[in-house]
Amino acid sequence: MTTKAINSLERLQAVLEVFSEDRLEWTPEEMMEVLGYSRPTLYRYLKILKSAGLLTSMPNTGFTLGPKIVELDYLLRKSDTLILNGAPHLENLTSRYSCTALVVRWYGEKILCVDSRSSVKNPVSSYPRGRPMPLSRGAIGRSIMAFLPKRHLVPLIERAIADMKAVGLGSTIEEVLESLKRVKKAGFAVAYGEVTPGVVGIAAPVFDAGRSPIASVCVTISGSLVNGTTIDEIGQHVRRSGSEISAALASHRHQATTQ
Repeated sequence: MTTKAINSLERLQAVLEVFSEDRLEWTPEEMMEVLGYSRPTLYRYLKILKSAGLLTSMPNTGFTLGPKIVELDYLLRKSDTLILNGAPHLENLTSRYSCTALVVRWYGEKILCVDSRSSVKNPVSSYPRGRPMPLSRGAIGRSIMAFLPKRHLVPLIERAIADMKAVGLGSTIEEVLESLKRVKKAGFAVAYGEVTPGVVGIAAPVFDAGRSPIASVCVTISGSLVNGTTIDEIGQHVRRSGSEISAALASHRHQATTQ
């Protein structure tokens, strides 16, 4: 692929990236102002994306994400080995505890719930499936960061030190590293009301075949239902689930490479 083609692809992708929970609909004029594209260039990209079903619009309205996104989500659910191997563990955790259990994938500096189950009548969650979460706050992000190499971890801490200080993880890089060392030793992370008030999060990492953290399995449960002993018990179950999902992913990759 030529440099020109790569640049065009990146510029096309940037059109999709303007959509967020805060801005679900955009007019072409608003996109031109934010992206800095000329009108002919933007309209060419909009035509491509609309023809592919990635964007849609109605007469005299702005553009929103299109039906192809839903189709891709369906295919993701059918094909993602993380979701497929994690599902039985979510069922097991929610059968044991009155909780919500999640599998959360890490990408960039975000974490995203890709699957969840709940045994609570009215589950309280600030981050349902598909809504991105900050890596710097809560048990899920902590369970991933604790297992990152220091050369990758320190820049993440530097960019999010204010958030980490706010939740008591440490006020300096060294203090945060010490807190994450304790998480790594325990094999799971615990956070009290950091993401959703009154809810305890208990999370453990999921690794790829190369033993790098790529995701987390987590239980969120009302703080009124747990104490120190219960939290440790759930932590051990979550850690075991993370290990078994990791082993299944490694096995799947091995089978794929030997076929």
